[in-house]
Amino acid sequence: MDQARSTISKIFNGEPHSYTRFNLTRNMEGDNSQVEMKLSSDMDEETGGNGAGEHLNHNSNRKPYVAQKLGRTPQNLCFMAVATLLIFIIGYLIGYLVHRKKDLAPTCADSMVRYDNRAAIETGAAPLMNWDKVKKLLAEQVSADKFDSVFREFSSDNHRAGSLSDEVLGEKVVKRFREYGMKTWTDEHFVKVQDGPASGSNSFSYKGKQESPTGFLSYSANGTITGAVLYAFYGEEKNLRLLKSRNINMTGRVMLVKTGRISFAEKVANAAKMGASAVLIYPDPSKASIGGSTQLYGHVHLGSGDPYTPGFPSFNHTQFPPINSSGLPKILAQTITLDMAISILRQLGGGNAPEEWESPNKLGDDSDNITLGVDNVLSEKKIVNVFGVIKGFVDADRYVVIGAQRDAWGPGFAASTVGTSVLVELARSISDMVKNGGFKPRRSIVFASWSAGEYGSVGATEWLEGYLSSLSMKAFSYINLDGVVTGQKYLKVAASPLLHGLVESTLKEVNSPNKAGSLFSEFAKDNMESNVLEPMKLDNAAYPFLAFSGIPSASFRFTSENSDYLYFGTTLDTREKLNAATGNKVPQLAEAATRVAGHMVLRLVHDHLLRMDVEKYNKIIRNRVAQINNKVHSVLRLQPQLLSKVLTMQWLMSAYGSYSRASSKLAADIQNSNMDDIKMCRTLNDRIMMVERNFLSPYVSPRDTPFRHILLGSGPHTLQGLYGHLEALRMDHPEADAKLFRNQFALATWTIQGCANSLAGDVWSLDNEI
Repeated sequence: MDQARSTISKIFNGEPHSYTRFNLTRNMEGDNSQVEMKLSSDMDEETGGNGAGEHLNHNSNRKPYVAQKLGRTPQNLCFMAVATLLIFIIGYLIGYLVHRKKDLAPTCADSMVRYDNRAAIETGAAPLMNWDKVKKLLAEQVSADKFDSVFREFSSDNHRAGSLSDEVLGEKVVKRFREYGMKTWTDEHFVKVQDGPASGSNSFSYKGKQESPTGFLSYSANGTITGAVLYAFYGEEKNLRLLKSRNINMTGRVMLVKTGRISFAEKVANAAKMGASAVLIYPDPSKASIGGSTQLYGHVHLGSGDPYTPGFPSFNHTQFPPINSSGLPKILAQTITLDMAISILRQLGGGNAPEEWESPNKLGDDSDNITLGVDNVLSEKKIVNVFGVIKGFVDADRYVVIGAQRDAWGPGFAASTVGTSVLVELARSISDMVKNGGFKPRRSIVFASWSAGEYGSVGATEWLEGYLSSLSMKAFSYINLDGVVTGQKYLKVAASPLLHGLVESTLKEVNSPNKAGSLFSEFAKDNMESNVLEPMKLDNAAYPFLAFSGIPSASFRFTSENSDYLYFGTTLDTREKLNAATGNKVPQLAEAATRVAGHMVLRLVHDHLLRMDVEKYNKIIRNRVAQINNKVHSVLRLQPQLLSKVLTMQWLMSAYGSYSRASSKLAADIQNSNMDDIKMCRTLNDRIMMVERNFLSPYVSPRDTPFRHILLGSGPHTLQGLYGHLEALRMDHPEADAKLFRNQFALATWTIQGCANSLAGDVWSLDNEI
C-alpha cells in the first residue's frame, strides 16, 4: 500500500495532501449554490501567501491546477489511464484477500442478534402495540386465584405508622418490586404524630359516671374542660346553622355528633367556628352492627401531611420555622363508643332535635354538663415510603403515579391490605407485560406504598411537599388504591373532571365480577354522573394530589353503602368482616379493582395523547359563575351599598369565556396535528398537564391554605368560598367583609384567566380582553 501511495503521489507530481478545502458560494442570481473543490496546496498560489484574495473570484479564467501541471497531451492522458487501471487491479486484489480471510475465519453468528430480529425502534408517536392487544395481555395476567396468597403476605394484625410491622411490610413491597425487575427506592420522613396517652387513656365524666375510651383523635388539643352537652347530629355546617336559627347558644358547649357524611376534622372545625369547647364523636347508631363497645380512631387535622411542617417536607435534619398548620384544632376532640353515647343521649334535657334529623333525641340544656380530659402524646416517628418504577420508552420523564396506604390502626384489611395487594399485583402484571409480552409504555409508571395514611395522608403529602417543583412538571396523574374494596353493591368514583372520560371508557371495557356485562352497564346504568361519580372528600388520599399539587387524580371503590365502610378507623377491620360485607367475593372484587386501575394506568401511558378532556371544566366553571352572578344580584337588591358601582360580573364572565375558547382551540389543535410527531404530541400533552395546576391559586400561601384549587379546593379563595361570602354579605353577617370579597373575587377571576392563557399555548395566542 505504501508503494501504491508513492506511485499516486508521483503521478500527480506533488506531495500527498492532508485535507481538502470546500468553498461554498451562493449564486446571487438564483437559489442554487456553487461548490468548488480545491486542494489545500492551492492556497498560497491563490492568495499570494496571505490566505486572502483571488479564490473569491469565480470568473477567473485560470486552468485548474492539475491541468496546468500535467497538460492535456496524449502521452500524459494515456499514462493517467494506465495508472487508474493499475490502482483498480490492486484494490480488487486487496479486497479479495481480506474477504477470503473472513470466510475462512470462525464466525459467532449464532451468538449475535441480527438487526432484522431486534425489537422495532419507535420513531414516531404511534403506538407499537394495538390497544386490544394491551388489554388482552393484562387480562392474561390478572386472576382472582392469585390474590389469596398476596393477601396473606401483606396482612398484619398491627402495623401502625412508624412501627416495626409497618417497616417489615415496606421491605416486603420493595422485595417484590425488585423481583419484578423494577428500579426501587425509598423516601424517609421524620414526622410528628399524636397518639393516645402514654399510660391509661383519655376520660370524661357525665352525671357522676366516669368513662375511659381507649380510642382517640390524633392532633386534638390537650387539656380539661367542662361544658354543657349539645347534640348536633352529623356536625355539618347546615346542622349547626339550623341550631343557630333556633337561637341556641353554642359557645362553650361540648357537641355530641355521630360519624358519617364529613370527616372528623370537618366536624371539629365546624364546631370550633361556632364557639364550642369540645367535640365528642360516636358511631352512627344506624350502623349498630359495629358493636356498642367498639373504639374509634382517627385524626382531626383539617389538612394533610405533618401539621407541624405545613408546606415543607419533614426530612431529617432540616430546619424550618417552628409553625403549626392552620388546620390544627384549638378545641378538644375525642371519640366515644356507641354505648357511651347512648347513655349520654338518654339523660339529655332541653328541646327536641329538629324533625329533619329524624331523631327522637333531646338537644341538651345548660345543666347537662360533662367534663372531658384529653392528654394525647406528640412524638416524632420515622416513616418510609416505598417506590418502584417501570420506565417509559418515549417520554420516560413523564409518569403516572399509582399508590396505596400501607399502615393501619389495627389489622386494616380493607383500609390497607387489599390496596397494597392490588398495587403489588398490578406492578407484577405490567412488569411481565413489558418483559415478556412486548408492551412498551410511552411514559413511566411509578408505584408507591405510603406510610402514615391514617394520620391524614402524611407519607404521600410529605413526598409531594418534598418534590413539588419536580412533580409539577412531570407527574401527570395519580390513581389511589386505598379502600378499593368495601362491598359489592355500588361502584363509586371520585376524580378530577379531566379524567371523567377515561373513567367512563374504562368501566365500559372491564367486565363485572357480579354478572355478565361491563362495570358500566351494571353500576352506571347509562348515567355515570349520578350513579357512579361522587365529590372527592377532604380525607381521600387522592385529595392532596389534586387540590394541593394540581395533579389530576382518581379514587374508586366497590362498596355496599353510599357512606364509608363500617369498620374503618377500628381494630375490627379484618378479612372476616370484609368477607361478610362482600359475600365472600374479596378476591373477585380485588381482581376487578386491579383491572380498573390497570386499564386507567395503561391508557395513560399507551396513547400518544393523554386521555384528559380539558373541555370538562367548561360546565363546572359556567355553573359556578352563574351561581355567583345570581347571588351578586341578590346582594345588590338587599345590600346595594356593599357592591354597587364597585363590582362587575363582566370580569369573571370574560375569564370563563377565555377558558372556553382556549379549551376549544386546544381540541382543534389536537384534531389538526400530526400524531406521528413525537415533539408535537409532547407539546400538546404539556399544555394538557398544565390545566389542573393552573387552577391552583397563586395568591394564597400553601402553608396557610394548602388546598389552593379554586374549583375543587377548600377555603375563601375558591369559587365556592366566594359564593358563601356573598351569602354572608346578603345576610349581613358580622364576619362578612365587602372589601375582602372584592379582592378575592378579582384574584379568582385572574386565576381562571391565567389558566386560559396557559392553555392557549403561545403568547401571541393569548386573549386578555378583561
